[in-house]
Amino acid sequence: MYPAELVKPMREDLTKVGFEELHTAEAVDTALAKEGTTLVVVNSVCGCAAANARPGARMSLQNAKRPDHIVTVFAGVDKEAVDAARGFMVPFPPSSPSMALFKNGELVHMLERHHIEGRPAELIAENLVDAFNEHC
Repeated sequence: MYPAELVKPMREDLTKVGFEELHTAEAVDTALAKEGTTLVVVNSVCGCAAANARPGARMSLQNAKRPDHIVTVFAGVDKEAVDAARGFMVPFPPSSPSMALFKNGELVHMLERHHIEGRPAELIAENLVDAFNEHC
């Protein structure tokens, strides 16, 4: 588990643009039971989360079509919530950072770490925007 003071700015990178933090399995279950579309970002302390994932997620929200709900869990911090979120992402293996778009609780789009690492934030945002345009 990472110290709260270490991850605070990494959390705020998403919460300042409207992402809701989920800390428990119950909170994840509740979020994914909501009608409409939900983007789940599995946040991380790694460099690719800072350079690519979080900026890409933020940029994607500038699109006209966007998810009804945007939430985040933090790998290495919110173990219960991360495990619950990853349970909804099966058959994809656990990875962080990662991003999943759900529609009425069903997984419709997934970005795994290997889709994020080494790719510019703009490309990640473009990938998400395509998914938003199709599903939102």
